[in-house]
Amino acid sequence: MPKEKSELKFEIANELGIISEGTKGWRFEFNRVIWNGRDPKYDIRNWGPNHEKLGKGVTLSEEELRKLKELIDNEILLLDEE
Repeated sequence: MPKEKSELKFEIANELGIISEGTKGWRFEFNRVIWNGRDPKYDIRNWGPNHEKLGKGVTLSEEELRKLKELIDNEILLLDEE
């Protein structure tokens, strides 16, 4: 018997920033999101107007966020050297 798809529940705990904005009102955002009542995670994804729809994204723990920052900082240093 196929598993029933449960409804995804989310709450944006903190809107941290807009990375970019599309022409149809969709925005690429960095937020802290509570997924299905669990602890908040850092989240990067596209959101439709008023956060009514969402696209695919990346969700990170605090540890993963800190590692990503380290990797980005290293890449920016390399870019600045060019």
